[in-house]
Parts: sequence; structure tokens; C-alpha cells
Amino acid sequence: MTSHSNSSHNVRLLVNPLQRGRVEAGCDEAGRGCLAGPVYAAAVILPPDFFHPDLNDSKQVKKPVRDKLRTYIEENAVSYAVASVDNKEIDRINILRASIIAMHHALDNLSVKPDYILVDGNKFFSYKNIPYFCAVKGDSIYAAIAAASILAKTYRDEYMTEIAGEYPEYSWDINMGYPTQKHRQVIEEMGFTPYHRKTFLKAGGNGQLKLF
Repeated sequence: MTSHSNSSHNVRLLVNPLQRGRVEAGCDEAGRGCLAGPVYAAAVILPPDFFHPDLNDSKQVKKPVRDKLRTYIEENAVSYAVASVDNKEIDRINILRASIIAMHHALDNLSVKPDYILVDGNKFFSYKNIPYFCAVKGDSIYAAIAAASILAKTYRDEYMTEIAGEYPEYSWDINMGYPTQKHRQVIEEMGFTPYHRKTFLKAGGNGQLKLF
């Protein structure tokens, strides 16, 4: 697998002159704010010349473009990996820890060891003593993080679409497990499924389920 850099959406690789030539892995997650399903994370190493004009934060890219970007990233990345942590583990350890552990699992599965890790957001746990940098909105700044954002989002959406058939009333193929009004209403009417994150909801005084 191979890859490239930079985009017309101001997505770029970190260009610290003192760090040129290092192997950078970008990490991002998808599904952190969902009521159901796992959290997914991806780690991506791009070659220095990587470029695609549509590369950006996955939330800023429509599905048909995301799907094309996924194929392009997978065909051109130096290395990439996607991992997930399920809803039961999220309930056990909390979503922040689960998101970071999913990133660690993705890093574990890279075929090339990075020298430096770029992480979307402001929280991360040290990984094998490799230096890292957290960037808020990093998926709209750094190409490697943007690529990880695309992979995490597309793999998670694919999974949620697959399991939607088990519980069609919850419309996971449409809401992907996010707390839409319809999703909340169905939970209140029908209750939890085995895929729901129970720590994200609680019973209100009238017996209805409410978001924390």
C-alpha cells in the first residue's frame, strides 16, 4: 500500500524543518458521540507526496466522495489500519479511553512503525514511547489525520449499515447510531438493544430514557 500528501482544503502534512523525513502516522476516530455501536479508529501513514484535492475531515465530505477517498487512501498509503472497540467495552471503560485504545489497536496493526503520531483532538495516551502531537480539528489540517478520519468513518458506517438489518426500527443505516430525534424516540418506545451504550442513557423520572 502507498500514499501522497496535501489538499486544496488546507489539509497538509506537518512540515517542521527539524523533523523532515520522519514517518508520521495520523490517527482519528469515528462514532464517539453515538448511542449505539462501536467506536472505530484508523491510523494512516502517507508518503511525502500524497495529494488528493477532496481530502478533508470526513464530516465535511459527502458519502460518495468519502467512498472514493477510502479506495484512493487504501491504494496509496504507505500503511493503514482500522480497529474498533465495542459498546460493552465503551460502557466498561468510558468512551474517551475506548477511542484512544482503538487508535492504539490501529497503530499496532500498521505494517510500518511510525516515528511520530499525529492525533485528532486534545487527548491521547502515550503509545510505545513514540512522540505524538494532538491537534484540535487536526482532521482539517493534517493530511494523515484527514485520511484516518475518512477510513474510520467509512468502516464504521459500513458496519452500522450491516447490523441495521438486525434492528431495523432504529434506522442505523441512516443515523449510524447517532442521537437523532427518531433514534431517541425509538429507544424510549422499544428500549435498548445489545448494541446500545447503556452508560450514554439513563431513566428519567417518568421512566423515559434520557441522554446523560
